Amino acid sequence: MLPTFFTAGFTGVRLARSPTTACATTLRDVNNPFAETEDQQALRTLAREVAARDLAPKARHWDETEEFPEASWEAIRQAGLFGITVDEKYGGHGFGDIEAAIVLEELARADVSSAILAQLTFNGPPRAIQHLGSEAMKERWLPMAASGEALFCIGISETEAGSAVTQMRARLTSDGDGYRLNGYKNYVTGGHRARVCLVWCRFPGSEGAKGIGAVLVDLKSDGVTVAGTHVKMGLRGTSEAELAFDDVRIEPEDILSVGDVATSDTFKTLIAHINHERCGNAAMCVGAAQGALEYAVNYMNERTIGGKPIAELQGLQWKVADMATRLEGARLLMLRAVHLAGPHGTPPALETAMAKAAANLAAKFVCDESIQLLGGYGYSREYPVERVYRDIRGLCIGAGTVEIQRNFIGSQVLRGAAPASAGWRNSSPG
Repeated sequence: MLPTFFTAGFTGVRLARSPTTACATTLRDVNNPFAETEDQQALRTLAREVAARDLAPKARHWDETEEFPEASWEAIRQAGLFGITVDEKYGGHGFGDIEAAIVLEELARADVSSAILAQLTFNGPPRAIQHLGSEAMKERWLPMAASGEALFCIGISETEAGSAVTQMRARLTSDGDGYRLNGYKNYVTGGHRARVCLVWCRFPGSEGAKGIGAVLVDLKSDGVTVAGTHVKMGLRGTSEAELAFDDVRIEPEDILSVGDVATSDTFKTLIAHINHERCGNAAMCVGAAQGALEYAVNYMNERTIGGKPIAELQGLQWKVADMATRLEGARLLMLRAVHLAGPHGTPPALETAMAKAAANLAAKFVCDESIQLLGGYGYSREYPVERVYRDIRGLCIGAGTVEIQRNFIGSQVLRGAAPASAGWRNSSPG
């Protein structure tokens, strides 16, 4: 059974398929543990069509003008793709990390700046609201996420608290039955256009990792100011905003997670939730790199020297072999992480860190080599591979740098942790 596609997008309505149109099941499909279901294949087809028809033609425009990609937002909304991970109760499709990764991969193949719009909904505040929020919070905000009515952003980083997130200074002070929020958040993706921001902050008495929690702030509230936006190397369609919060009133119903000053449990829960974003980041890297590789392959088959396509040159074939192998290795790590999450769970931390680090590094390698294969054309802004390289470079920093992932992986392995592979033995000290 496959969902039916109408002009409004992915409806979830199911119709029987004719045996003559059914996809043949191959031995490769049967033996592939990550083989997609028919629904997932249909979802990929829809996302790929939207990306090719609506995102790719304007990708260069968003990059050069640094305009917010309104047309991309509308195309994704019209296709019904914003509701992928939102529960059906609130107007979404109720899917999980696997389906989110499929859509993000296909959108990023065309334009990473536009894919991030979906990433913010799939793996940002709406996912946290769905898992951690009150019923009233879900009823208020999740229908807006599913319909594409509102853009959501997340405020974590500060001037002195990037990778060292526990150095944050944004703080709540008691105010009757609620709080007042004072703080400044930097590098808030889409914060200048968002309706609501999930702000990580300190509850009264908080120190270090203890007492850090999260609140939802309607960015139309008094005391919220967009202090500026950053001019970036890549991802220029989705600017990073600076948001200032000056005595912003926080009602009890705006609290997503209360920071307990006696423990760091809430902080650990919030950090674990970033695993969704990291898997989405990995999926976008895989999709962007796939697009760059495909462009390079097409170019090599068309570009001739001495009457022969350069695709016949052994040295260049080796480059493509390395690119394809690294890309597929990253894709498999990403697929393992999202499959381990289950339908409505959270991807495990170790596998997620491995997937993000591998996808970031593979994308850097593939996109850089794609530029090299095109030579001077690859370095020209007339061709997309240089834009893709600049875009994925930002993904190597966002959602936890490659170095942070390596720190986590190394420390966990040295403590005896092992990923979900039967070949590992417990190697804990002592």
